[in-house]
Amino acid sequence: MRRFVILPGIGGSGERHWQTLWERCDPAMRRFRPASWDAPVLGQWIVALDEAVGEAGPSCILVAHSLACLLVANWSARSSLAAAGAFLVSVPNPQSAAFPTSAAASFTTVPAAPLRFPTRIVASGNDPFGSVIYQRRCAEQWGSRFIELSALGHINAASGLGDWPEGLHLLREFAEEIERVGAVPPAKGERLA
Repeated sequence: MRRFVILPGIGGSGERHWQTLWERCDPAMRRFRPASWDAPVLGQWIVALDEAVGEAGPSCILVAHSLACLLVANWSARSSLAAAGAFLVSVPNPQSAAFPTSAAASFTTVPAAPLRFPTRIVASGNDPFGSVIYQRRCAEQWGSRFIELSALGHINAASGLGDWPEGLHLLREFAEEIERVGAVPPAKGERLA
């Protein structure tokens, strides 16, 4: 059974967040456990991700939201462990006015190198934490397939998505592609209505 490592952003994704709802419904999904959800330190989060991937195994898929997307990019550059892929939702821009710079200062440097595994970035057309232009640039730098959805805000609990069936469909499709071909080649951006 393929495992999924759930990587919430700052605050840990609350009770109504799609990550929490997915995790409750699927025993293959397990949340990583950093030292602090509210005062994130990149080095500590990388250690926690190493531990989670070590437990889940190299065939796991990382499911990251917001700040955790920046964690995945840094982890790819620093860790020797492997993952089968990463599903990255709502990549935040550390230069945006909405970014919690004081709480997440160690996350402000974002690697530009391609990630070591297949990735898919899912962006909202009106995300206050990261514009479509910024997230598309991340996709190009990281070698990620890019999907732009309609206006869903930060694709979080405040977006009113519940268990976000569209996102789960995109994740399952990504996992099937990895299973089928062993890797998902980067593709030009696509837009979903």
